[in-house]
Amino acid sequence: MEQNISFPQRLQDLREKQSLSRRTLAELCGLSKNMISLYERGEKAPSVEVLVNLADFFGVSTDYLLGRKNF
Repeated sequence: MEQNISFPQRLQDLREKQSLSRRTLAELCGLSKNMISLYERGEKAPSVEVLVNLADFFGVSTDYLLGRKNF
């Protein structure tokens, strides 16, 4: 059984697969430049709106992004 991967790790994995810097992803999603770093370090949780925007940007479900589903 696959280990449950947390939101910060899923976000970082998706970002790195697209070769995006944290700053670039933040700009593309309308976030301040440091927000992606805070999310990836687990220091801040995204709002529902930001979570939906990130899921849409990467073409994944919010459940996947949150580590609740593996597809």
